[in-house]
Amino acid sequence: MTNRERILAVLNYQPYDRLPLVHFGFWRETLDKWAEEGHITREQAEKHGDGNLEDKIIGTKLGFDANYQSMFYPNAFLAPGFEPEVLEELTDGVKKVRNGDGVVVLEKPGAGSIPAEIDHLLKDRSSWEEHYRHRLQFSEDRVRDVHVWTGETSIPWPKGGLDFLRNDDRDYLYGLHCGSLFGNIRNILGVTGASYLFAEDDALFTEIIDAVGELCYRCVKMALESGAKFDFGHFWEDICFKNGPLVIPSVFDEKVGPHYKRITHLLRQYGITIVSLDCDGCIDALIPAWINNGVNTMFPIEVGTWGASIAPWRETYGKELRGVGGMNKVVFARDRAAVDEEVERLKPLVELGGYIPCPDHRIAPDAEWDAIRHYCERMRETFG
Repeated sequence: MTNRERILAVLNYQPYDRLPLVHFGFWRETLDKWAEEGHITREQAEKHGDGNLEDKIIGTKLGFDANYQSMFYPNAFLAPGFEPEVLEELTDGVKKVRNGDGVVVLEKPGAGSIPAEIDHLLKDRSSWEEHYRHRLQFSEDRVRDVHVWTGETSIPWPKGGLDFLRNDDRDYLYGLHCGSLFGNIRNILGVTGASYLFAEDDALFTEIIDAVGELCYRCVKMALESGAKFDFGHFWEDICFKNGPLVIPSVFDEKVGPHYKRITHLLRQYGITIVSLDCDGCIDALIPAWINNGVNTMFPIEVGTWGASIAPWRETYGKELRGVGGMNKVVFARDRAAVDEEVERLKPLVELGGYIPCPDHRIAPDAEWDAIRHYCERMRETFG
């Protein structure tokens, strides 16, 4: 079997010859460290991107079969984005910057975390009309001008469509990114801003959601109509934190759910049965909305401080809920015994079916090259 066939077989509860080993990419700092240690070249570290040739080379060296984040990304949000602008230079090199989403953030030299948000351009209907609505209108360039990975190199989408994906006999997995139906809205409004807007101007709150939903739908529709053969659909949200959602679940279900249903229905019309979703944090309260509206695969399943796992979700939702993720990557900074213990922990989860272990997020700089190699070797010994 090919790696593509293995991944789809597991997620569709079909027989497979061995468990595929997948990852979710690497931090740039991780790649820089490995280049300094001589495991990869400097060029491979600099050119790496999800699903490209360098990614394939690095993953193969480590023992992985595929990066689950190999997919086609239509531009389904702000176009054009805002030109980043330094508004003020503070002490110790800290800068107050308006970023590409129109959000004012504090950028600190050397900081690896998400910048603190201190102001948002989008606050009301006036700012929506002036700065945002026109940036969320569909045009074919949003799909045509995207570069795609052919398995060997990155090329612009040919004028006639995604020609290289019309052939359905490729050996690598390739998905269609369907956008973000609320996560990007949360980004431009902020959590507080989104909450106040819902309470004070429900009509505008709904209009923004509908504009983003329509844009995502039309991008997905154009990509599918090209004749390209995608293996799965995928959404991004990041709308939860360690204690639960950053949006009221009933509001999310009522206002965002219909857009999910519309897009997932379209995907199934084109034979795409696996629809996954990337959302950080404790997502339990939002799973019903996703499951009821056509999403069936959770990713990356953060082990985190609350011990997220597919097991309790499977008990609640049955086999309709699949998963990719849930492997505790912190063991890569420890010893081989810790890696072995993690592989043993994954055994009963794999036996549930419809589940592929994957390090839960990009592999961090504290990860040791040989520890990851050992993990891949032990996974092959354990699961064939």
